[in-house]
Amino acid sequence: MTDDPVLSLEHVAVGYGRRVVLPDVNLSLARGSFTGLLGANGSGKSTLLKAVLGIIPSLGGRIVLNPVAGRPPVLGYMPQRESLDPIYPLSSLEVVLMGVCGRVKPGFRIGSGERECAHQCLSETGADQLSRKLFSELSGGQKQRVLMARALATRPDILLLDEPTAGIDAAATKAIMELLEKIHDAGRQTIVMVSHDLSTVREHAKGVIWLHDGRVLHGAVSELLTLDKIEELLDLELH
Repeated sequence: MTDDPVLSLEHVAVGYGRRVVLPDVNLSLARGSFTGLLGANGSGKSTLLKAVLGIIPSLGGRIVLNPVAGRPPVLGYMPQRESLDPIYPLSSLEVVLMGVCGRVKPGFRIGSGERECAHQCLSETGADQLSRKLFSELSGGQKQRVLMARALATRPDILLLDEPTAGIDAAATKAIMELLEKIHDAGRQTIVMVSHDLSTVREHAKGVIWLHDGRVLHGAVSELLTLDKIEELLDLELH
């Protein structure tokens, strides 16, 4: 990790329509950092990710994505849940191949190299045996693995994950977090992970962003996830 910021938010306001959820977000994420994004339901975690991704417009301020190797950074995204209409019978492999589309020109077929990349991403998330199965017929945990593979197939510089371990068992959670740790240790990607699991964030992340009542706390895990600080923050959430 370097101190060079790959993502900066300057007085950013996010919300929906006239409803502002976070009025003034100011933070920078260093290249190669692993950050847990915490907060109560409705605090703005998913909204903030979607604004960074450009899925929804910010309501004010500036979101700066700094170049990586002279080009705009590639963003990989894993939503909290994905519901694809079963009338479109997409296999798990076809869902993962969505992640390579940014590298394939419109009208061109997806080549063998990109298909190999998709299979590799399925293998890395422990979902290679699901490649031919319909995505709509998978269990919640199986869908999480496939969606993680799709995010990795973008070959992202910044990986934005919205509850990547939601709805999966302890073994699958361990496998996904070990994969994320491996990716982070390799220094290839910056990771931002929304989670409600404090122990998982404490064990794997290096930094924390905690959202509460429109406020944003940003610091190291060693500062924000001490027992005293957690009790203070949880007391804020409860009151």
